[in-house]
Amino acid sequence: MIYLNCHTWYSLRYGTFSVEKLCELGCKFKVEAIALTDINNTSACLNFIKIASGYGIKPILGIDFRNAAQQQYIGLAKNNEGFRQLNEHLSKQLHSKKEFKPEAPKLPDCFIIYPFEKVVANKKTSFRNNEFIGISVESLRKLKFSKYLEYQDKLVLQQSVSFRNKQDYNAHRLLRAIDNNILLSRLPKSEQGSFSHQMMPSEVIASEFEDFQHILENTRELVNACRVDFKFGKTQNRNLRVSGESLEADVARLRELCDKNLPKRYPAANEKVLQRIEKELSAIIKLGFVSYFLINYDIVGYARSQNFPFIGRGSGANSIIAYIIGITNVDPIELDLYFERFINENRSSPPDFDIDFSWKDRNEVTRFIFKRYEFTALMGTYVTFKRKAVARELGKVFGLPKENIDKLSAGFFSPGELDELEKLVLRYSTLIEGFPNYLSVHSGGILILNDSIYNYAATFLPPKGFETIQIDMNIAEEVGIHKFDILAQRGLSKITDAIEIIKENQPNAEIEDIENVDAFKEDPEINRLLKTGDCMGVFYVESPAMRGLLTKLQTDNYLNLVAASSIIRPGISSGGMKEEYIKRHRDPKRRKQGHPVMLEIMEDTYGIMVYQEDVMKVAHKFAGLSFEDADVLRRGMSGKKTSKGQMQRIEAKFRNNCKQKGYDKKIIDEVWEQISSFAGYAFPKGHSASYAVESYQSLYLKKYFPLEFMVSALNNGGGFYDVETYIQEIRKCGGRVHPPCINKSDHPNSIFGKDIYLGLGYIKELETKTVQQILENRQFFGAFKSFDDFIDRVSISIEQLSILLKIDAFRFTKTDKHHLLWKAHFKLNASKPMIKQEKLFNISHRDFELPKFEYSALIEAFDQMELLGFPLCSHFKLLKNPIEKSVRAKDLKYCVGKEILIYGALITAKKTGTSNGKYMYFGTFFDIEGNVFDTVQFPTTAEKYPLRSKGIYKCYGRVNNDLDYISISIKWLQRQDTLTDPRLVGYQFS
Repeated sequence: MIYLNCHTWYSLRYGTFSVEKLCELGCKFKVEAIALTDINNTSACLNFIKIASGYGIKPILGIDFRNAAQQQYIGLAKNNEGFRQLNEHLSKQLHSKKEFKPEAPKLPDCFIIYPFEKVVANKKTSFRNNEFIGISVESLRKLKFSKYLEYQDKLVLQQSVSFRNKQDYNAHRLLRAIDNNILLSRLPKSEQGSFSHQMMPSEVIASEFEDFQHILENTRELVNACRVDFKFGKTQNRNLRVSGESLEADVARLRELCDKNLPKRYPAANEKVLQRIEKELSAIIKLGFVSYFLINYDIVGYARSQNFPFIGRGSGANSIIAYIIGITNVDPIELDLYFERFINENRSSPPDFDIDFSWKDRNEVTRFIFKRYEFTALMGTYVTFKRKAVARELGKVFGLPKENIDKLSAGFFSPGELDELEKLVLRYSTLIEGFPNYLSVHSGGILILNDSIYNYAATFLPPKGFETIQIDMNIAEEVGIHKFDILAQRGLSKITDAIEIIKENQPNAEIEDIENVDAFKEDPEINRLLKTGDCMGVFYVESPAMRGLLTKLQTDNYLNLVAASSIIRPGISSGGMKEEYIKRHRDPKRRKQGHPVMLEIMEDTYGIMVYQEDVMKVAHKFAGLSFEDADVLRRGMSGKKTSKGQMQRIEAKFRNNCKQKGYDKKIIDEVWEQISSFAGYAFPKGHSASYAVESYQSLYLKKYFPLEFMVSALNNGGGFYDVETYIQEIRKCGGRVHPPCINKSDHPNSIFGKDIYLGLGYIKELETKTVQQILENRQFFGAFKSFDDFIDRVSISIEQLSILLKIDAFRFTKTDKHHLLWKAHFKLNASKPMIKQEKLFNISHRDFELPKFEYSALIEAFDQMELLGFPLCSHFKLLKNPIEKSVRAKDLKYCVGKEILIYGALITAKKTGTSNGKYMYFGTFFDIEGNVFDTVQFPTTAEKYPLRSKGIYKCYGRVNNDLDYISISIKWLQRQDTLTDPRLVGYQFS
């Protein structure tokens, strides 16, 4: 039996089961061949080819071309060229967002099947040689009385398969309702498939088509003519011709780059360096990765030419070739990084270079890649239905009230209180959860191929305009396609923007070369920031957990920072290795407790595994495994794919080698257990080192240009904390923060000396076009001289003007904002249409007699909270009740072991689960003087006194000193009441 029109759940919001389930279904019904024809999608095709043969099924690739749910025709690929033609045809339509025409274009290496109902409706009478009419069991009855009965050579079996049972069909209807954003009861028949679209026993089909054997024979002939082959595991885009001539030319180019740049990195290169270079070059050439290095070199070369900052990180930092030619900035010799962690002969998948660019520059870099390389596409990714989201969607489909939907989505209910409809929502939420929902763009993956993208899948066009392939990274890796990771982060733009801001705000300041990181590493003032955890705003090291770790480690150098970046990862923490590392770091005598062999192997980390490379070190030096086998072990422990039985072989070899070395079974088990719990969560050392370089660059700016750096941090989206926290840090650094100002503010924040003006972009409900109009007018005609001058020059509605007045953006006029608000209403007629034409003459303004208004700091604070999200005064000034006698954060170090009372404004809180199913809270607060302190709540107090919202808390607890890290173990805390909004009750204070 043969089925030519089968759907999986990659027929998005239509299909209801996976490729594997389709194959299992085909096996159950003893199907000879299946054509996978997902609706406007080829995501599953390559995976289908790979697994279908295991079920004894011949795979045929195709596409079900539809306008919404309306089937136009099916395309089946005769061969690989036909698959390319189908993908290209689909891609063109998806890019243009046009509907498919009723007639298929000429696709010579494809078969086109028009459903019988469509042929009848369109009265189609002429067919190309490769075009057929699809007949299902249902349409067969109509065929008997149709003129198309005479088209014997053109008739083939087209029994669609979309469902397995009633449950699938119900899920399908729900998906269609979600897709159409409509109540299930109002879903039209035209938007859903037929319940009959299921596989049938072969005897049923044979019986139905008993008098129409020619249809089954035509179908079999068509299937016999189809064959698409892919060689999985073979890399599809190794040995790209980058230099344009030959592989030899690319090899010569890579060697030339190494020779040219070697003196810059190693002015006196020793034998160790030269041997490492030859070893790496030999492996890179043998494994076909020359082009991979040259392409990444091209990309970073373009970035340099445009002065775009970047960081090459990940396991690519383990390569001396990458370091020499400038893809990375980490010396693998200095840090003892193993090349085999990056590339070795046992690794079937391509290696990874992760290159970070500024979030502002990545699009431009991507544009360069698309222009430079012919066969390029962004990597796709699938966003799946999540439990909460699907419960909400199904609640809407069933027409539940909002409060019921919120309850089901949040999970705050007991099963006994649910009605039948709510139970149905949960039942189908469980079924649909995990289905692909829609195609999106991978965070940074770009494919560069030897041949057409369409050989592998179709593409779609997301809003940024770069073609994106319909397969994700997993199937791409299976096929052997290289993914180049071009990533974006905000830390780099913080650095570059800060330098520009410094040049504007302090034109005479001397700024060190930001690439001179070696000087920053040796600067005691910069290292003091690390040692005390004074790192707010600094990339990668500003979180409370990292701040605490740096303090405990007394981190005061680059290598310690590199270690800290990896120690904080879950694998090391959960295994108790983080605490042991800290203790051995602080107490040299304790280091002797480590196993002598482990101490010898990992002297720099006191015998404790900290980096992914440490797994390889232990496997190689402790157990005598080759570096290649050691990397297989690392990958397997990290959850990466390995060959069948490979991990069992490696473990057996590990244990046997250890026995031969004379180790006790206990130490063998302990080391193996450490590797098992650790490897999946640790960073590569090169990755940590790359990020540490960027951290030092940020630390330099924070130490010597704190205000400009913090303004840059805010302008680039902040970081771990919210805007208000960074504003408090600016004040701590001596800055004066002002509300937005019509004459001083830009769209982002601006700085003049020590005065920082918040950007107009922070004001809620202030329209972008209003901001643009103000800034453009000010740029061309200068600062606004008065309120009347502003009204004459800017065409603005009374609503938008009221927002600006409420935030006191006209305070340069020295007139109370309430007075100006009255004046604005007199001068602007809200109902009168806005005239954008320039005035020939300024009109004379009439002044009005108004009562005197009194300034209220409290009203100012509540206006700021409404429009900015926070007040610019201290939260402590808004407390309803006076503060009791209490401790300040700066005095906590003198209160260790004592129980104290302290007031704090909550910055951030982390809720963490415990092994017994309970939870703890870790809180970070500002005290009344703006200094930070940390708290911990163990399960008993966490349950009784939860940290659920921002505000000021009265905290009571015991002060602890854990290796110079001061924190408070909370006994109880109480959120403090604030003053009532005076705008509602008329209460004021000045």
